[in-house]
Formats: sequence, C-alpha cells, structure tokens
Amino acid sequence: MRIDILTIFPEMFRGPFDYGIVRRARERGLVEIAVHDLRDFAADKHRTVDDRPFGGGEGMVLKPEPIFRAVEHLLGEQFDRERAAVILLTPQGRRFTQAMAAYLATRERLVLICGRYEGVDERVAGYLATHELSIGDYVLTGGEVPAMVIVEAVVRLLPGALHRAESARRESFAAGGILDYPQYTRPAEFRGLRVPEVLLSGHHAEIARWRRRMALAKTLRNRPDLLEKAALSEEDRQLLEELRDM
Repeated sequence: MRIDILTIFPEMFRGPFDYGIVRRARERGLVEIAVHDLRDFAADKHRTVDDRPFGGGEGMVLKPEPIFRAVEHLLGEQFDRERAAVILLTPQGRRFTQAMAAYLATRERLVLICGRYEGVDERVAGYLATHELSIGDYVLTGGEVPAMVIVEAVVRLLPGALHRAESARRESFAAGGILDYPQYTRPAEFRGLRVPEVLLSGHHAEIARWRRRMALAKTLRNRPDLLEKAALSEEDRQLLEELRDM
C-alpha cells in the first residue's frame, strides 16, 4: 500500500510514523508513506492555497486548484476508484470507524487531504474525494491529527503488520462490534486488588465465557450504542439481559 498525505504543514508529520507498528510496517515494505506540501501545487509565485469565502464570512477556505492538481499528479486524472481512495478530512465527514479502517486497508492507494482554516472548497468533496471522514464529533484546527489516526488504524490491519493477526480480530470493535474484554497481568494482587480468579484457573472455556461476559458488560456500560448493530448470539443476548437486571 502507498499512502500520500496533502497538508500545508508537512513538518507536523516528522516523527509520528517512525515508531511502533507503522515503523515496522514501513521497514517490512508493507506500506510506503509520503507527505506532500500542498503549497508545492499552487500556481502562483506566492504559493497561495487559500482565499476568502464567496458570500462573506470569517476565515479562509482552501482553494480547489492546488488540491485537484496534487491528486491528479499522484493518481492521474481518471484514477481507479476501486483501487484508490481519496479522503477529505473534515468535521462534516462520516465518522471514521474500525469497519472503515478495514475497508481502507484493502485499497492499494490512499490520498489523505488535510483540511484547514474554515474549510475546503466544496468542489473537492463533490468531484474529487471518494470519502469525507471525521474522527469524532468535535472540531480540530486541521486534518493533520486525523490523518495520523487513520494511518495508524489502517496500517495495523495490513497483513503482516502485527506479529499475530489474531490480535486484530480480537480487539475492540472487531470482535462482533463490541468492546474488548478487560486485561490483567502480574502481580496477581496489587494494593489489595486481586485479578479475577477465573483468569488464574487455567480453564480455557471458563476464561472465554468470562471474557465474553465482561466484554458485553463494558460495552453496555461505556458504549451501549454499539450493541444495536453488534453481531450477538442468543447466549450473548441472555447475558445482556442478566447484566441489565443487575
């Protein structure tokens, strides 16, 4: 996979991709990441990438010409939308989820457009981008931090990025759409707080049942909205009824 990032602050990306799973994936040749200064694609000597909004209003808006020029330089004017995704990072976008990360991990090329200022000319969203994405229901100064989030979420799903592929399948949002179960490690007792006895028992079937129950309990407590679309078995539903009655 190749990921290209378009930004007016390329220096913000010095470092985030040089650690952990993303660094290892780059070293193994699983992903190539390139950061581009959007100003390099401006047409005037002042490298202008923004202008005042039509109709008035506060702030500036990113112009369409440099963005179109950059994407067409990277992918061509008629790029294959089955193999490449052009993502506009904007608070108005669809919320980024684990399912979207899994989908993007199947693409060969990603281009991430980092929005800034008061927004991006709507023609970018309407005629160039394949997706408009937001990492949450809040507003950030720009799309650089969301781009970092999306890169990590996608890269860790590439085959070979994790030491054990099973790890990604068991994580929150991947295991049937619910949160992950609680994790414990040594010591077995800390300040009077003991690890649940079942985890020390060695009974794998009992441990699996306990983990599923705790995962459902945590989801019910912290993200009950996920349960509406989660893949639940009849046993899961019975457990949820018990948890709700507690």
